[in-house]
Amino acid sequence: MALGLGSCLWRVSASIILLIATSATAETIDDGKLFTVNGISYYGGGTAVSKIVTSADFNATQFSADIVPITIIRTGDAVFTESLLKDTISNYSASDDVFQTGFLQSVFLLYDGDGRSKADASSHQTLQKLGSKVILASPPYKPEAHLTPAKLSHDLPKGPYFFSPQTGEVYQAFRLYSDHQVAFTEAALSDGKGGFKPLPAAASGAMTKSVAVPSRLYYTPTSKKPLAGLRLGVKDIYHIKGLRTSAGNRAYYDLYSPQNATGPAIQRLIDQGAIMVGKMGTVQFANGDNPTADWVDFHCPFNPRGDGYQAPGGSSSGPGAGIGSYGWLDIAVGSDTGGSMRSPGGMQGLFANRPSTGAVSLDDVIPLCHALDTAGVFSRDAATWSKVIHAWYQNFTDYKQYPKKIFHQDSSFPAVNTSAGAMLEDFVVKVEDFLSTKREHVNISSQWEKTRPETTPAGINDVLNTTYAFLTSVDQYRSLAQPFYEDYAKKHQGRRPFINPGPLARWTWGQSNGGNAAFDEAMKNKTIFKNWWETEGYGKADKETCSEGIYLYPYTKGDTQYRNVYFSAPTAPPLGFSNGRIAVLAGTPDMVVPVGEVAYNSTISLKEEYMPVTMSFGAARGCDFMLVNLIEDLQKAGIVRPVSTGSMMYPS
Repeated sequence: MALGLGSCLWRVSASIILLIATSATAETIDDGKLFTVNGISYYGGGTAVSKIVTSADFNATQFSADIVPITIIRTGDAVFTESLLKDTISNYSASDDVFQTGFLQSVFLLYDGDGRSKADASSHQTLQKLGSKVILASPPYKPEAHLTPAKLSHDLPKGPYFFSPQTGEVYQAFRLYSDHQVAFTEAALSDGKGGFKPLPAAASGAMTKSVAVPSRLYYTPTSKKPLAGLRLGVKDIYHIKGLRTSAGNRAYYDLYSPQNATGPAIQRLIDQGAIMVGKMGTVQFANGDNPTADWVDFHCPFNPRGDGYQAPGGSSSGPGAGIGSYGWLDIAVGSDTGGSMRSPGGMQGLFANRPSTGAVSLDDVIPLCHALDTAGVFSRDAATWSKVIHAWYQNFTDYKQYPKKIFHQDSSFPAVNTSAGAMLEDFVVKVEDFLSTKREHVNISSQWEKTRPETTPAGINDVLNTTYAFLTSVDQYRSLAQPFYEDYAKKHQGRRPFINPGPLARWTWGQSNGGNAAFDEAMKNKTIFKNWWETEGYGKADKETCSEGIYLYPYTKGDTQYRNVYFSAPTAPPLGFSNGRIAVLAGTPDMVVPVGEVAYNSTISLKEEYMPVTMSFGAARGCDFMLVNLIEDLQKAGIVRPVSTGSMMYPS
């Protein structure tokens, strides 16, 4: 619930309550406070980030609350005028969703220039009209009757804060947003010690939680921190210091303690300046379940597109739904083993990537298959996406020249007389024009039959039909399921934990159909395909352009997948070979890009709604930077467009 300005919440553990009951001394911990400023919910308090040092005595006539809003305004102008004030307020409001005029209840002017400064009377009068009760000013400001001299114990960036008039302590301001799409499993805050703690705050709402985001004004990107201020959500299979990992399973969440280290993949983003705001929903243990039907332990996040009741894709369901829903969330990290980034990217119409295998360390991450797992990022625009990919991944060469070949398998594209087909065809033509080339029509099955290794079957599906299934089901069973079962049994008198139908069926299938021996055979077939793709297929490297060509194929075609449909019980992992398996088995990058959206008549809303159409860009292994540079340039050329949040990618 949201409390009024100045109210506080205290969290007291069960052990503390017991101590009180036995008349022992109890320790109380200030976990922060909830505020409502002009009808908007905020979190503040807890650990102070600085302290205002002043000789002024703030009396009860000035402030009626223990903690009040304050805005720090930094300026290098020698005279702080009314015009400058209005421009500052306008800029703060336009660039930050945390700041609002309610934070002008008190103002601290910090001068960043040389020499002395002055705040003229007109700026003071304007601030008074906006509700300012006190104006603090750093020492360079000339003494004025309307200014209160003050200093900060620790320098702070501009922006909205809360401060205590009694102690002078200053606290960061976090705006609370409702997770109405159920995209998050747990909201989090920095604990100030290199780790995180669960957010001790919630707003009202059915089956929702609050997520706290800091002011964007606090952060300025630099060469060392290019991602400074980007709000980051993380799929709940990545271990993060101070937080428990659920992996979509309640028993797993309860069994294991909060993590004592953050995995290197997420730590690298944090080191680059990204602000982690919470863990996000995942298909259990990063498998591939149908929404509602197979989601037993946790509820499936809601895809905002169309009528709001379409599947979000998986297994990175929460990150995909969150980026498609929330403008206050900038990027979200998921994983892709068999399509877990690309599927939500396609269903929500986002920029989403499966990188070359090994792009970033996956230590301290729940595994599905060590040989296939990758870490990707979702974004709503190519520029942000490109910036994150360049900052995150290591050991890739930043090619600026692009391939002159486009590989196009006609059978994977819908007919051009359909809405999706016409849209995709128009897109390919524009990419052809941009690269000054024409597509090369290819057939993977025919190419395999003509150029395959002599000892392999003529049909590519005969080689790869069960490869992915055995690699994932067997590896996860022995690396995750077995130790989890053992640990759970030790604590629960030999019992087994509940497992959702999807992963349980996959593990059972893997063990019943060959186990470790089948896994070894699958690894052999994966290697055969990878070597073939790099030499006789369409993933050849090139010294000048990194990749001989770009492999284009549709990822989503505007199809619906209602989440209220009944499905047969899962019995096996996904079988067969398709375009989406190329990158999985060859270890190559595959990047989903929004193209447009097509109309459908919803059985839910009984109205015309729209679903995304997306294209996948593939290239040779290690060509991630080349691909994302190309896609960013396509956006600059207007061929690719950023998408909006909500029911439509491109609302009129």
